Amino acid sequence: MREKTGATGPTDLDPARELRDEDAFDVEAVATWLRENARDATGLDSTPEVRQFSGGVSNLTYLLRYPGVLGRTLILRRPPAGSKAKSAHDMHREYEVQRLLKPVFDYVPEMIAFCDDKTVIGSEFYVMQRLNGRILRRDLPEDLNLSRLQARDLSRAYVDRLVELHQVDVTAAGLDKLGRGHGYVQRQVAGWSDRYRTARTQNVGSFEKVMTWLEANRPEDRGSCLIHNDYRLDNLVLDPEDPLRVIGVLDWEMATIGDPLMDLGSALAYWIEAADTPVLRTFRRQPSNVDGMLARQQLVDYYAARSGQIITPEQWSFYEVFGLFRLAVIAQQVYYRFFHGQTTNPAYKQLRLAVIALEWRCTQLIIRGPLAQVRALNVPITRLARRGKR
Repeated sequence: MREKTGATGPTDLDPARELRDEDAFDVEAVATWLRENARDATGLDSTPEVRQFSGGVSNLTYLLRYPGVLGRTLILRRPPAGSKAKSAHDMHREYEVQRLLKPVFDYVPEMIAFCDDKTVIGSEFYVMQRLNGRILRRDLPEDLNLSRLQARDLSRAYVDRLVELHQVDVTAAGLDKLGRGHGYVQRQVAGWSDRYRTARTQNVGSFEKVMTWLEANRPEDRGSCLIHNDYRLDNLVLDPEDPLRVIGVLDWEMATIGDPLMDLGSALAYWIEAADTPVLRTFRRQPSNVDGMLARQQLVDYYAARSGQIITPEQWSFYEVFGLFRLAVIAQQVYYRFFHGQTTNPAYKQLRLAVIALEWRCTQLIIRGPLAQVRALNVPITRLARRGKR
């Protein structure tokens, strides 16, 4: 059942729902704090209705809907209950990135307030204005039909905004402090390899051949710019009247200064095409399979043309394999929590198969080379699962 979001936008494929008991907080305490600390407290003189968005596996996201003619609709972000690693849930960093970026990249939501007083709800949190638009999830909503040309244009708009982000003057925006200097590619290969080895369970593959290949074939940094690091079609907000126009980009918690092609490779790891195999299509989370959407290689070519770069198939091979490996590590870290009983969400059980499938795909890309038309997963899921037990 979909929920109409009224004044905040059209039907959303992942609407806010009732709060889970374990994620509830003192709403009145937040309302009082906001009235005293918001950059603009207009319309915040009452207590909001609070609902929760169910998507994602990291920070928690809530909808705050204030009643009345002047009532506003805000978004509150906080770490999951009980989280200890501030580096993984740095609310102040996430808030500051968006606050500084907003004047030069207008697709960022307006920041309302940041709270470092943990006595209010037990953790740091920040509040931002909700963007009035449409977010596409796994499938297109029933009321949205895209022609082939419209789907093509939407996939181009997806790339256009990424190119625009990569062209932001980070020094002028005050974001240069996010950078750690030259060596981004090297740090990423080493860091994600360490994370996988730490999170590996005995029922998935080792990825050792993939990690060795990445280390042996890693290029020097192509450049240094602001990267999103979780850029997906379902992190874009579209104009409710014109679904081909991007009006917002969400989820900036992983943004940093890094190599632009590493950002593109990570983004396209999520881009499942209609011609991909059933195993890959099982884990699709955005409507990139719609007839007319550009294929992954077409997106790379379009990015290269729009950014003025030369990206040969041989060069792209590294970034594609890295993006898929990085996605496998993210999936394995979540599956690790399920495997060890740290979460009981049954959806996480299937992530093991995603990890196995991604290793297979990385291996085939390495073996067949960048010019091969890879359709590596035309094998039953049971065979893939058996391969994981080595």
